[in-house]
Amino acid sequence: MKIVVAPDSYKGSLSATEVAHTIKTAIQESGDHEVITKPMADGGEGTIEAILSATSGKQVQISTLGPLGESIETSYAIINQTTAVIETAMHAGLYQVPDDKRNPDLTTTYGMGQAILDALDRGCQQIIIGLGGSATNDGGLGLLQALGLHVFDKNGNPLDKFGNDLLHIDAVQLDDLDPRLQDVKFRIACDVDNPLCGELGASAVYGPQKGATPAQIHLYDKALHHFANLLETQLDNNWQHTPGAGAAGGLGFAFLSLGAKLESGASLIAEAISLEQSIEVADLILTGEGQSDEQTLYGKAPGFVAELAKKFNKPTILLSGSLGGNTAKLRKHFAGCFSIVNQPLSLEECMDNTSTLLKEQTMQIMTLIQAMKEDR
Repeated sequence: MKIVVAPDSYKGSLSATEVAHTIKTAIQESGDHEVITKPMADGGEGTIEAILSATSGKQVQISTLGPLGESIETSYAIINQTTAVIETAMHAGLYQVPDDKRNPDLTTTYGMGQAILDALDRGCQQIIIGLGGSATNDGGLGLLQALGLHVFDKNGNPLDKFGNDLLHIDAVQLDDLDPRLQDVKFRIACDVDNPLCGELGASAVYGPQKGATPAQIHLYDKALHHFANLLETQLDNNWQHTPGAGAAGGLGFAFLSLGAKLESGASLIAEAISLEQSIEVADLILTGEGQSDEQTLYGKAPGFVAELAKKFNKPTILLSGSLGGNTAKLRKHFAGCFSIVNQPLSLEECMDNTSTLLKEQTMQIMTLIQAMKEDR
């Protein structure tokens, strides 16, 4: 059989690439099968690793300012020679900020702009952005400043690039934005539909996990609205209420103001790794993630993989760390749904033995498939 293995990561245990490799090893030990690995992601952490493992792209090492304004060594990817792939989490990531320093006043997206400028310098004509995992709530202020935006307080003094500066903006000046931005195509992997402001906006929904207090949430909601109004007035448009504008602390809005398109993360990544072409010629597809429930069917990578396979009438097996919620809904979309936990184990034991459990369950599935084939 020709089998496509296209899992997301088992967060906290294995990357998507490691999951795909483990499943491939188990399949090949179970019989003579051709296995094509296509690790998946949805635009969050692991996007670059998944894309590079399934393409002939290259990783570009650069120095940028991290979320706290310090210089960090990080990277992005270039695929197809002229397409850059940049992960927000690698330049302004929540994981890069210690718990005791999580405060939207102190963080910036400036490094994201620096990575974009580097990609432009290398001749990239298309830039894919993964929005997941940000530590910021600055509405893309830092990003836009790196690209040439100037902002001023009520006294005409220039402001810096951190969240706290957002609270004092009185005027914006766009004349020095890098002219190359007009010719580059931005595609944004975004799987949330939050507007920029309001009770479902960036500050209210995601601010607390970034260290925002209730008082700060109120201040930032007002500041984002004011900042957006200033930009929209100059650009003669309105993006604040666009689904996804509130993603990554308002980075979604900033990219919309640059003419970007917000897209399903799983769909965008699948296109980048040519997943559809592989599924079309396969006999069986295996996918999975750390935990699956009915939410898997709404924008998550395994749900997207199953939908793509359905287009070509190919069976898809879901193999995840655990199954929860309404599994009946999952079974309507997958030929089989399996958890890798095959005996009573604590969460810690599961996390410590994920690779072994995954391999064993994969081999069980392949044994069943082989037995069914022999019975025919």
